Amino acid sequence: MRAMIADYLAEHSFRVSTAGGGAELARQLAEAPPVDLLLLDVKLADADGLELLRDLRVQSALPIIVMSGHRREEVDRVVGLELGADDYLTKPFSMRELLARIRAVLRRVHTVPPSGQQKDRSRYRFDDWELSLRTRRLTSPSGEDVPLTKGEFSLLAAFVASPQRVLTREQLLAATRVHDQEIFDRSIDVQILRLRRKLEADPSNPQLIRTERGVGYIFAATVEVL
Repeated sequence: MRAMIADYLAEHSFRVSTAGGGAELARQLAEAPPVDLLLLDVKLADADGLELLRDLRVQSALPIIVMSGHRREEVDRVVGLELGADDYLTKPFSMRELLARIRAVLRRVHTVPPSGQQKDRSRYRFDDWELSLRTRRLTSPSGEDVPLTKGEFSLLAAFVASPQRVLTREQLLAATRVHDQEIFDRSIDVQILRLRRKLEADPSNPQLIRTERGVGYIFAATVEVL
């Protein structure tokens, strides 16, 4: 399957590298030139695809299309998307559909580098704040480092990845629970309150993390990828 996809994409002018598992994938991603998009199978020989997706999304904003080999209930697809996948395909799928999905994701996230240059895509700026996914550092508008718990970081990473979009409590839980056991012990609402105390000028009248009553929360700021 890997060879067939690689050959097809190569015929359409893509440079393709393949990996049979998590360890080989890590080696591929560490090598130059940088990868523009990743096709990630949920089932791998030595790793769980969704766990890899979670780890990759914490490290960078590399565009990822997840592929599943079975038509299970929506849970895998929903969790995959909420963990940060840019698209999701269920086998069997046609090569033409895969090619169309790849091109659509690349257009959407603007990762086709015209001159060989590509953003690291692991830093975000919002309302003069800056969040680095790679170093897990939050910097205030005044330049001070603001410490975050693991739960607060996971939630903020989920918000900056989906700005100006309503996220339910269940979606936020799905996006963070694999990464941080703390989310099980304390409610999402408590974590949101803590984040507001660190981000908002007036936590009682939040402007960045707003409550959508009966639905969830929305990160209202405009987010810039650095």
